[in-house]
Amino acid sequence: MQVLVVEDDESVAAGVCDGLTRAGFDARWVATGADAVAAVSESGPEFVLLDLGLPDMDGTDVCRTIRARSPIPIIVLSARGEEIDRVLALELGADDYVVKPFGMREPIARIRAVGRRVGAPGETAHEHTGIRTIGGLTLDRRTRRVHLKEREIHLTPKEFDLLSYLSEDPGAVYRRSDILHQVWGANWYGTTKTVDAHVAALRKKLGDPCWIEAVRGVGFRLGDRP
Repeated sequence: MQVLVVEDDESVAAGVCDGLTRAGFDARWVATGADAVAAVSESGPEFVLLDLGLPDMDGTDVCRTIRARSPIPIIVLSARGEEIDRVLALELGADDYVVKPFGMREPIARIRAVGRRVGAPGETAHEHTGIRTIGGLTLDRRTRRVHLKEREIHLTPKEFDLLSYLSEDPGAVYRRSDILHQVWGANWYGTTKTVDAHVAALRKKLGDPCWIEAVRGVGFRLGDRP
């Protein structure tokens, strides 16, 4: 999958492109909004990672312009972390939003997640069937069934959604706020204790608390048990 990185800071762009390349993506970098719009119109990348602080035009305008011309998936990577910035970008057509600073596991996981939702090129046949295998754990997103070493684990709808989200990138740490946004939705106004309660229920059903590891002060990650 070719990913267009739109970032005016060369050092940040280099790090992002390097991370994408190591993850198996074909990364291309442009530094301005005008170049981004032109690249989408001319060469047709399959994904856009878009910074909002560009030298020639605001990234939200770039997002709006690209979305008017193409259904290409767009993930915003920005230091603007206020709710109004995230909401505006999403309303203008962005598919997801990552706040800087970030580790590369997060945007890569989000690229794959958005790609699965919109059917972006680059999915493997295994991903297309909706089946994921992590250690002895198998999730079938099409049938919404979970098996652990041949034994079916019966989960509630939200428990399945939570486990499925964590399984998008095993080992990656997901923040509680992101879990709430992705699993419970942007309109959920409950506390992060909801996440902890569902994690506790999942650990009990999976029979080993190490399946879902807590990262103090951050969130949770899915382990890889035999």
